[in-house]
This record gives sequence, C-alpha cells and structure tokens, in this order.
Amino acid sequence: MNIALIGYGKMGKSIEKIAANRGHHISSIVEFDNQEKLSKIATHNTDVAIEFSNPSSAFDNVAACLRQKVPVISGTTGWLDQLPDIEALCLAQKGTFLTASNFSLGVNIFFKLNEWLTQIMGQYPDYKINIDETHHLQKLDKPSGTAITLAEGIITSHPHYDRWALDTSKENDLKIASFRQAEVAGKHVVTYKSAIDNLQITHEANSREGFALGAVLVAEWIQDKKGIFTMNDFIKI
Repeated sequence: MNIALIGYGKMGKSIEKIAANRGHHISSIVEFDNQEKLSKIATHNTDVAIEFSNPSSAFDNVAACLRQKVPVISGTTGWLDQLPDIEALCLAQKGTFLTASNFSLGVNIFFKLNEWLTQIMGQYPDYKINIDETHHLQKLDKPSGTAITLAEGIITSHPHYDRWALDTSKENDLKIASFRQAEVAGKHVVTYKSAIDNLQITHEANSREGFALGAVLVAEWIQDKKGIFTMNDFIKI
C-alpha cells in the first residue's frame, strides 16, 4: 500500500516506521515547509493519506485529499468545529474519510467503558465527575480530543451534565483539567468523587506506538471503502 503522510512530527515518524515494518511504502511526506507536495497526492501514487498535522492546517489538508479522490484518515484534534463542512465535501466527492480523537485500540475500549460506567453512576448524584488529561509539551490543543470524547460520552449518558468546560469551578459543569509535562505520551483519568469515596478509571499510553499502529491498521482497512466512518466501524465495539 502507498501511504502519504501529512504531518511529520513524532506521530508521523512513528507511523512511518510501523508502516514500513508492515510492508507499506510512504509515497509522500508533507510538512509545513513543503506544502506544495499536497497537490501531488493522487490516486495513481497514493492509496490512502494519514493526516496528523495541526489544528490550523488540518481542514485544508483533508479537503485537498478528498478533492483529489484519495481516502484520508485524520488524527489531528482541535479543528472539529469544521467537521460538518468536511463531511459535506466527502459526500459530494463520493470520497472516503475517517477522523478520530485517538486511534489506540485501548483508548477506544476505554471510551466504551466510560459510557457504560456513566450510565450506572448517573443514578447516584452524590458523585461528581471530573476528567484530567496529561500530554507532552508539544501538544498544542487543550483539552485533548480524547478528553473531549470522554466528556461527550459522559454528557450523552449522564442526566446532570450538559456541557464540559476547561478548568471550570461551576458546580454543574463537567470539568476537564489539562496538564503538559515532558515525555508523557498521554494519560486520561475520569474520577467520580463523593464525600464517601472516589472511583477512577484510567488509560495511560506507554508510548505513541499504539496510536501509530492503530492509524496504520485503519488505513489498511479503509482504503477500498467509500463514505464517512468512525472508529466504531473499524473495531466493532
């Protein structure tokens, strides 16, 4: 399979290594200083594009791939207010698109565990919920896309929360706290706290390898499909 990498930071380099180990070829690497390469990504040289760039360029990157009829998966977070426009473009182009806040299999199982636990704990209003997320210093967006997905899972299932907020002190807001530390691949903690006791679920990544492997596996799966997909379509949970 020929893979175009859009974004060549630590995640891009991890994806490149795993893709090569799985027998794939990197057809193009697009970085900030060679954006002209984006227009050269096409169906004759690329089977799928994997986009891990930054919030300011993700929309343009994904849109270019869709217009050029190349399936694209995106792991960039912090730009999804523009997602409806991308989904409309994907449908208009009869293209292929998947975005995820996190491609790790473990994290996606964690999402489901979070939703299940919320359905139970929503019956007990004495427990207040907060989410803590910690990432490496290079991560630009706060809170993380993974933390937002966790919060949305809680809001969908819990009767007492209808919005999340970053570092809020309001009683009825679902609080997300973001921390940035050196060499932290990603840690997310959901805490249910009452006067009696605390209950926590945690996912901590040991490295970026799980995220990168998940992205490559999704690229292998999606290349011959058409439409808009999610990680639930991929891992069937």
